[in-house]
Amino acid sequence: MKISSSQTHTLLSLNLSQKPNARQQSSIPSKPQTEEQVEIAKLRKRDQEVRTHEQAHIAAGGAATSGATFSFQRGPDGKQYAIGGEVNIDISPVSGNPQATIQKAQQIRAAALAPANPSAQDRAVAASATALEAQARQEIQREEQEATPSEGENAAPPHFPRIDLFV
Repeated sequence: MKISSSQTHTLLSLNLSQKPNARQQSSIPSKPQTEEQVEIAKLRKRDQEVRTHEQAHIAAGGAATSGATFSFQRGPDGKQYAIGGEVNIDISPVSGNPQATIQKAQQIRAAALAPANPSAQDRAVAASATALEAQARQEIQREEQEATPSEGENAAPPHFPRIDLFV
């Protein structure tokens, strides 16, 4: 997010460096910050938000995530500030193990939704994880059906009906 000088706000601060009791006496704000100072403050805030957001993904994602990469903007003070970021996450199924795929999908969803304010991309990844989990559950269900003979396989031929008698 690029912060332009047209979005500036005057920030008020207290001048606490004059006298020991200046904190008590000074309720009048000091001189307004310059546009440059306001932009630096906004960049610092955005940098912290971006880093916190991406760290939440990493913390919740475990082995399914890789380190964060950031997009930077140089501030008027010459420093680089993170203004965007991303964490790569592996959303492939665990080959031959649908139960492990379910666990992985749940971890991916948790990682995607871990930040306080998930982005649209975060929500899309969570939806993909939900679909991955559903596919793995269907695969388990298919495997169970193949392993268990259905009623039709044990049934008598249609022209010889079966009757169970209990005496």
